[in-house]
Amino acid sequence: MISIFAPRVEFFVFFVTTMNTISNFEELIAHLQQRGERKRVAVICPRDESTQGAVKKAVEAGFIEAVMLDDDDADAAAAKAVAMARNGEVDVIMKGLINTDNLLRAVLNKETGILPKGRVLTHLTCAQVPGYDKLIYCTDVAVIPHPTAEQREEQLKYALQLMHRLGIEEPRVGLINCTEKVNEKHFPFTVEYKELIAKAETGAFGRCIVDGPLDLKTCFSPEALHKKGISSPLEGRADAVIFPDIQAGNVFYKTITCFCHAETAAMLCGPLVPVVLPSRGDSPDNKFLSLALASL
Repeated sequence: MISIFAPRVEFFVFFVTTMNTISNFEELIAHLQQRGERKRVAVICPRDESTQGAVKKAVEAGFIEAVMLDDDDADAAAAKAVAMARNGEVDVIMKGLINTDNLLRAVLNKETGILPKGRVLTHLTCAQVPGYDKLIYCTDVAVIPHPTAEQREEQLKYALQLMHRLGIEEPRVGLINCTEKVNEKHFPFTVEYKELIAKAETGAFGRCIVDGPLDLKTCFSPEALHKKGISSPLEGRADAVIFPDIQAGNVFYKTITCFCHAETAAMLCGPLVPVVLPSRGDSPDNKFLSLALASL
């Protein structure tokens, strides 16, 4: 085990009752640096250059300390990281050169894992897409194939919690379908959407606006909403979208990164600590941004 503990830097910060809304990743990094707090990150099998580069950049940016767990036995390294999280020794876990299945086995172990009983393990992405003036959040593109009504509600809660932390006082969330109509026969999840909306309207999730079913364009484009003659409290200005299944979410993620050159940050929500779970195709910058998001 190799530890990298960066020197602590003192910052003078004026705390106010409300936080300015973070609209892009540059503002996120600036906020973390101003806060002056270093989160302790256990990095599992950091043998690849992109993971090493992301960790080094985050240490130099001043918002993490890194504990490098480079054991020849990947399962042993994952178990060590999870044990450290359980014991309060680290605040974040990051996947390096280890298979996702191996890491998840350690996280989900019923006796020694870090997913509390009753919590849902899900994946949450934050994206900065050129042409859109604020960050976009979406779930789930990587973990839950077909969310149940209960899992979808937890996905919504996690997304709202993160957006509130980023200073969005009243997040706007779109519930995605290929059409704006409730269709119990072909799209039964659209019936569940109405139940989520009703709960949101009662204040069950705190301050937020939730609407759907809506297609992607009517969530993010006031013009598309107007042309279709649809009335929605989102007004084509969504902050987040909840996808009906992993296929829809994953295609969206791959599309915005491949064709729109979006920058992304992502993590697993539900465990005792955030888990940064980058894919092999993620760039060092995206891994760096994921560390920033988890450090929030």
